[in-house]
Formats: sequence, C-alpha cells, structure tokens
Amino acid sequence: MAIRGRALILATLCLAALIINLDTTIVNVALPALVRQIGATTTDLQWVVDAYNLAFAALILAAGSLADRLGRKAVLLAGLAVFGGSSWAGSLATSAGQLIAARAAMGLGAAMMFPSTLSLLTNVFTERRQRAVAIGLWGASAGVGIALGPIAGGWLLERFWWGSIFLFFVPVAAGVAALVAWRVPTSRDPRTPPVDWRGLVLSAAGMGLIIFGVIQAPGWGWASAATIGTLAAGAAVIAVLVAAERAAASPMIDVSLFRNSRFTAASASVAIAFFALLGFIFLMTQYFQVVRGYSPLSTGVRLLPVAVSVGVASVLGTRLAVRIGNKVIVAFGLACYTAALAWISTASQTTSYAIIAAQMLVLGTGMGFTQAPATESIMGAVPKQKAGVASAVNGSTRLFGGTLGVAVIGSVAASLYTSRLIALLPPGLPGRVITSAKGSVGGAAVATQRLSEARLIDAAHALHDASTAAFLHSLTDACLVAAGVTAIGIALVASWLPNGPGAEPIEARQATGAPPHTAAEQAGIRPSSGQAPAPDAPAQRPQIGPEQPDPIDLPDGNHLPGGGRGRAATRRSDHE
Repeated sequence: MAIRGRALILATLCLAALIINLDTTIVNVALPALVRQIGATTTDLQWVVDAYNLAFAALILAAGSLADRLGRKAVLLAGLAVFGGSSWAGSLATSAGQLIAARAAMGLGAAMMFPSTLSLLTNVFTERRQRAVAIGLWGASAGVGIALGPIAGGWLLERFWWGSIFLFFVPVAAGVAALVAWRVPTSRDPRTPPVDWRGLVLSAAGMGLIIFGVIQAPGWGWASAATIGTLAAGAAVIAVLVAAERAAASPMIDVSLFRNSRFTAASASVAIAFFALLGFIFLMTQYFQVVRGYSPLSTGVRLLPVAVSVGVASVLGTRLAVRIGNKVIVAFGLACYTAALAWISTASQTTSYAIIAAQMLVLGTGMGFTQAPATESIMGAVPKQKAGVASAVNGSTRLFGGTLGVAVIGSVAASLYTSRLIALLPPGLPGRVITSAKGSVGGAAVATQRLSEARLIDAAHALHDASTAAFLHSLTDACLVAAGVTAIGIALVASWLPNGPGAEPIEARQATGAPPHTAAEQAGIRPSSGQAPAPDAPAQRPQIGPEQPDPIDLPDGNHLPGGGRGRAATRRSDHE
C-alpha cells in the first residue's frame, strides 16, 4: 500500500478518534447553561457527563468483539450512524432526563467506533516503530479532542443555543463516514467467537452500580447504608463477571490476559490518566466560568495549553518509549501529572493565568507521556488478530477511569462545597436561595444574580463570596485526591510495567521479513497468545504451523493478507 494511501487512512482514523473524545468534554462548558435553561442539578450535570462515558465503557468490549467477527470497518460505519443520530436527538432535548438518554445513546455509538479505529490502525501499521508513530498520532488526536472540546463548545455557545454543541456532530459524523467508506480498508478475524452477552450484561451492571453509587453518595451520605450497599453490589457483580468469563467457553474478554504485567499495568495507567484528566476538566471549566467570570469560549481557549501539550507529548512519548522503554516514559508522565495536580490545588480567585497555563502545560505533558505509550504497550502485548478486543480493553479502561474521575472528583468536590457553603452562608437568606446555592456553584451564581435584581446587594455579595470560597475549598482538596491517585499510579508502573516491549508477536516479524527469535519459531511453533507467557501464567499448549494473519479487504475489492505487508501489498501499491 502506498505511503500516501496509508497516511490518508491514518488521518481518517485519527479524525474518528478526535470526534469521539471531543464529545467527551464539549458538554462541560454547557453545564452552567443547563443549570439556567433546563434546571439541571449537580447530580443531573454529572449524569449528563457520565451517561456518555458509562454507556461507552459498558458496551465497548462487546463492540470490539463484534468488530473482530463482522469486520471493523462495518462496525465503525454503524457506530458513526448511531453517534450522529443520537447527537441530533440530544440537540432537541427539553429536559435533563431526555438529554441524559441521548448522551447514553451517543456513548453506544462511540463504543462501536472506538475499538475499530485503533484495531484498524494496528492492522495497517504492523512494524513496531511505525505502529508507535501511528499510535502516537492517534493518541494525540484523542487527547487533543478531549482538550479542544471546551473550545469548540464555547465557540458554539457564544453564537447559538446549548443544543448546538450536539447538532455540530451530525455533519461531522457524516463527513467522517464518507471518508471511512471511501478509503479505509476493513480487517477481521473469522475465528473470533460470538459475543458473550452474559459478560456484556454483567459488565454493564457492575460498572453502572459502582458509578451510580459514587454519584449519589453526596446526597445519600458516604457512610450511609444505601451508598455502601450500592458500591458493594457493584463490586460483587464485577467479581461474578470475572468468574463467569473464566468459565465461559467463548468469553467476551480472556481474563487470563491480565496476567500479562505489560498489559495490566499499561491498562491501569491509562485508566488513572483519564481519571485525573476528566476530573480536572470538570472542575476547571466551572472555575473559569463561575469563579473567574469568563465566557464559554474564553474558558475553552484558556484550556488550550492542555490540548497543545497533550498532542506534542503523545507523539514524542511513543517515540521515546521505543528507544528508552515504556516504564520510564509512563512513570515520568504520571509524575508530571502528580506535580501538576498538586500545583493546581493552590489556585485562588486571583491566580494569574500565566501560572495556570504553566500548570496545564505540565498536566498535558503528563497526559501525553502516559496514555499514548501505555496504549502502544497494550496493543503490542497481543497478536493483531485480537486487536479489536485489545483496543476495546484500552477504551474501556480509559472510559471507566474517566467516568470514575468525574464521579469521584465531582462527588468529593460537591460534598466539600456543600459543607463549607453551609458554614459560610450569612443568616437571613431566603430558603429558595439557599437551596439553589447548595445545588452547585453555578446555582449559587444564578441565585446571586436574582438577589442583585431584587436590589438585595449586600446579600448578593455575601452569597457570592461564600460560594466562591466554598468552591475553591472543594477544588483544592479534589485536586489533592486526584494527585494521590496518580502517585499510586507511579508506584504501580514502577512495580509492574516492564521497560521493554517483550516478545513481539511472531506474525508481525514474519510480515516484515525479520528472522524468528528462536528455533521453535523457525519450526512454526508459537504460544497461542502470540507472545511469551508471563512468568506466573500457566503453561500453554503450542500451536503448530503458520498462523494466518488478519485479512484486509481494500475499498476497490482487492484482498490483502496480514495487514497488506506482503507481496500483494507491493502489487497494490504499484497501482496507486
């Protein structure tokens, strides 16, 4: 396949990843508008954000398995259709409940899209250095999409109504679908078993219970029977899921894969990175808009240092990981994360933007050095025939981490905000004002405006000062909680993540003409996972004979074996 053709495929898949992650954060700048226009509470706001992420994380494993079986291009196109249609429905919502339902449907579309983008990419770019560069660019588009969400959302909100941030995705999804249909080849693994519906239901139920419990904890009380019971039930369902997957003849995910320390530690690193990033953006959009008084667009622009640093560090991080090792780069990224979050916890109402921008540059660098090299480590730990499931695991960990980040950081911040606000509120305020202010800092801003309009200037100033102080208190402690989580991630990476790539899947080396590493490989004998087993993994019976790589079907009907790397690929490139 010609270099120009592969570059266009890479650009198309990166664009698909961009809009998935753009939708993850574009809604954040609309949160204050949702409070004013549809009466959303703090819990409603968290579910508007989390419904997308939760549906995404719950369904992505089944979508990845389905893509391996039916064809990754077909599933990607179907996901784009669902994504675009549900975005149109979200733009027409008139209540928080309708919007939450539309966001969940968007998550379904994203779940179908995400694993296909990464698995298609790794089947086109099979040599490790090329794959590392491609994943770096893919990771940059994903990270930049998350950071650019507030900018795009702010620009739209300043010109149109809040629903425009969802309507925007309809023509974008259609354009990406046209590019995919025109240029992207499909690949598949005909040997992949049917979707494990039991595993799908258990995973969705377990994650749903845990997230629901965390979101509701501020209202129920963290030590209440309802909170503890819900979280315990979620943990129990996850335990049942693990047992069921071990016993299943055709599991949705082979849980023995997590015995591979390279795969497990890298997955945990991705989850931690997105836990911190989405929790940070959830709080900082409110800080800029409510505490500093910036418009939605100004808020988005002020988050630009995150987007730039994530993009640069993602590309640089994967290249350095190939040379230096994954352990060093990922650990350094998490160290940057920890330092940035601890620094951000010192922010006040008068902190200069130059300091905040420097804080965000450090945080974005940490994000790029963590998520892109860790993703390369995950995809390199499995044979490319299972790329759909591997990319689904990568997606589910980042979405589950991000959802938990918004839920945990948002819940901790809401609890701290409410308790501090009650202690600071002046006496004599109307009950409706107090109720509105306790709901969120955005609600306090609305209540302050109403007091000013009623010419209760002293009460308005007192409420503004109390709500601002309460929010800054919650921001400080929530950032320290996130910093503690990323610090744990450093220890995890240092202990578990191998520095080297391990044994590269045999079929990738054969595709590039590289000689086998061992005499067993020369005889056509390989471990069934495509790599050396982990030291503590049970012995596996080897497979005899050459393993057929994924077939790739090109848009013009030609058929290439093994990601288009052999002689057929050369003949194909002659015509391009």
